[in-house]
Amino acid sequence: MSKTILTVDDSRMMREMLLTVLRTAGFNVVQAEDGVHGLEVLSQSEPDVIITDINMPRMDGYGFIEGVRNDSRHRATPILVLSTESDPEKKNRARQAGATGWIVKPFKAESLVEAIRRVSA
Repeated sequence: MSKTILTVDDSRMMREMLLTVLRTAGFNVVQAEDGVHGLEVLSQSEPDVIITDINMPRMDGYGFIEGVRNDSRHRATPILVLSTESDPEKKNRARQAGATGWIVKPFKAESLVEAIRRVSA
């Protein structure tokens, strides 16, 4: 049974890249364009892992992560942040919001797939 991954990123190019990498690795993929849309999509799906950007319009990744963690159904769902940011303060803030891990863009497909398998095992 293949796992479902929710990707949340405002960049269409990044969403398409994630879709290609994740589908090639055998995952089902559900996508959202920002944090607000991500919470809407989440209410209608049961992802095994969530991947989110931090810098997005309407609702940033921190707000999205907090929103996910406030929903009892998704308190334990692994959340990986995929961002160009690598500032330790931002990583710490994401961890405090409830993020499971952090991957810096640009990413290697194998590293992303390995991270997903590690947090969803």
